[in-house]
Amino acid sequence: MSNEPVNSDIADTSIEIRGLQVRYGRDVALRDVTLALPGGRIYGLLGRNGSGKTTLMGTIAGRRRPFAGSVRIAGDDTFEHPRLMRQIGLVGGPGNDGNRVRDKLRLAATLRPAWDPKLAESLQRRFDLPSHKSVMALSRGQRAALAVTIGLANRTPVTMFDEAHLGMDAPSRYAFYDALLEDYTAHPRTIIVSTHHIDEVARLFEAVVILDRGRVLLHEDTDVLRAQGTAITGPADVVDRTIGDLTPLSEQQLGATKATVVYGPRSNGIRERARAAGLELGPVPLQDLFVHLTTIRHEEQHRDLAS
Repeated sequence: MSNEPVNSDIADTSIEIRGLQVRYGRDVALRDVTLALPGGRIYGLLGRNGSGKTTLMGTIAGRRRPFAGSVRIAGDDTFEHPRLMRQIGLVGGPGNDGNRVRDKLRLAATLRPAWDPKLAESLQRRFDLPSHKSVMALSRGQRAALAVTIGLANRTPVTMFDEAHLGMDAPSRYAFYDALLEDYTAHPRTIIVSTHHIDEVARLFEAVVILDRGRVLLHEDTDVLRAQGTAITGPADVVDRTIGDLTPLSEQQLGATKATVVYGPRSNGIRERARAAGLELGPVPLQDLFVHLTTIRHEEQHRDLAS
């Protein structure tokens, strides 16, 4: 593998987002989002439906005007910036039009300066996409495969996939993940992936951003995030004594046995106490951490509204 960055006239693909607010009429989709995303990494963008993921990606891509704040790449505001927009790729869900597959690929090649025809051909074979068929004649999974094929072959310095793999069956999704990692390793660039299949694709993420109701709930390196979550299982009274005043993310009890998930910097020290107490320790999958963290935030918001 060449391990060379993609051809680009962007000197730095870091993304700087400051005080970003986006509205749809009276509805606020993003609220004071501030993020610094260093270039050359794969990011997971996670959030429940309606959390603002699609709006954030569209704003990064320069397709949505912020109500307040800014999104900058290489020091320039991305909104309707002709040069930057050619270097930022955003692939959403599967399209459905009358163009043939080969025409769709040819059109994509004319729009992106770093287009790789060999990669496009390889992915077309990998996903078994018939050149002569119109897009609307493809299955939903094939249309999604065509979308990710275009997204990868674009080789844009900033590439975003907004649930682009929805509709693909499991083998095709895993083929997409493998292809993404292979091409990123050979041609580093900034990649953002929004997904609900968190556990499937978590191995790719170098950092994670979690949005919740238009705000940044968490932005952390994936290894750090995983290290701060621990599942502790054993006799309920021993688990409770060991945890002490540490607030658990979740608790489940069956008879005298209790399983508790703890999270945060203080959870690191608890592992030694748990081992000394003879309790069972285990990792917490990224998807479980996401569910627990967003559930707690929603419960806190409901309590605030009730009070």
